[in-house]
Amino acid sequence: MGLNGTESNRRADICIVGGGGHVGFPLALLFASKGQKVIVHDTNQHVLDVIARGVVPYFEKGAEPLLKQALRDDLLIFSAEPASVAEADTVIITIGTPVDEFMNPVLRVIGDCVDDLTPYLADDQLIVLRSTVYPGTTQWLDNYLKQRGKCPKIAFCPERVVQGLAIEEISKHPQIISGVTVEAETAAEELFSLISPEVVLLTPMEAEFAKLFSNAYRYVHFAVANQFYMMASSAGVDYYRVLDGMKKNYPRAKDLPRAGFASGPCLVKDTMQLAAFFNNQFSLGHAAMLVNEGMAYYVADRIAQKIDLSQAVVGLLGMAFKADSDDNRASLSYKLKKILKFRAKEVLTTDPHVVDDPELSPLGEVLQRSDVLILCVPHSLYRDLDTGNTPVLDVWNHLQSGVLL
Repeated sequence: MGLNGTESNRRADICIVGGGGHVGFPLALLFASKGQKVIVHDTNQHVLDVIARGVVPYFEKGAEPLLKQALRDDLLIFSAEPASVAEADTVIITIGTPVDEFMNPVLRVIGDCVDDLTPYLADDQLIVLRSTVYPGTTQWLDNYLKQRGKCPKIAFCPERVVQGLAIEEISKHPQIISGVTVEAETAAEELFSLISPEVVLLTPMEAEFAKLFSNAYRYVHFAVANQFYMMASSAGVDYYRVLDGMKKNYPRAKDLPRAGFASGPCLVKDTMQLAAFFNNQFSLGHAAMLVNEGMAYYVADRIAQKIDLSQAVVGLLGMAFKADSDDNRASLSYKLKKILKFRAKEVLTTDPHVVDDPELSPLGEVLQRSDVLILCVPHSLYRDLDTGNTPVLDVWNHLQSGVLL
């Protein structure tokens, strides 16, 4: 049975393009948990093989039992072939808009993906864009397909979750729904009502801005804390004593976060997409990028003020882009590593979760050999870490004990 009760002879309800990724994989599991037959489409055959064996390819809370149940119920189909999109009533594309080395959006990525899929799309299908896209992309996709003789229903329904907690958060957060036509909006609302408690209807451009504004707001928010931290530390003042004093029984300051590395695959990228859309007039966004990206330089300079880096082995604790994650994409730990490799005698790195970095060393070796440590990521496992007499710079104020710089 297809959307809106229409008959369909296809073998699947949904095909998720990029279904092996951080956005597509948990979405596939949630729809399968509601009885939907899902094609997990991905060009990465290795990740498809891993998932098909019942192995969760990266940290996602609650994923393992859902995956095992979906496999037992035979609700997942795995394919690396673009033709598989023809076999589902709905196609969800989780390919977003990246930025290049100049922080400009690379719109061609979506175009290349759509070009591969277009020969297999039909007019009775619903096509949903799921990842962050440049403003106007949803309408562009509709026009682009029409020029090629294709008229499916086009919608943009952005994911709005913290990576690693998608299964939990999709099930409790409102889902933004937008469609190029009323028919597309209705079909998308019906689809996501299966897994979301509430839907919010917007136009496609409104939905695109809502997604970008959310990430840019968080990025600017983190930049405020990082700038305050640098100011306080440069004056010899403990930022966290100031922060505690500000927040104590004072609700207006309750949302001010801790300082730390603000990075990852989304925040800076989406902030810069808004800047590009607004002809590089997003001065607040650019300032936030300078502050957040500048934290790596500030940390290196602060260490250099305390010790002679040229004679020191520096140990970096945590290489993921955020706490308790195994994802190291766009992690500022690697930027700090590059900076220190020019200044320090040696740089050692470790992380309890990251598995795809062959240069990582065991934690014990890093603790034993380092002359100074930097807590780059506040993993839970580091909370009670015994760093002995080795001085450590903890921007996050995460460690319970140690000789702090």
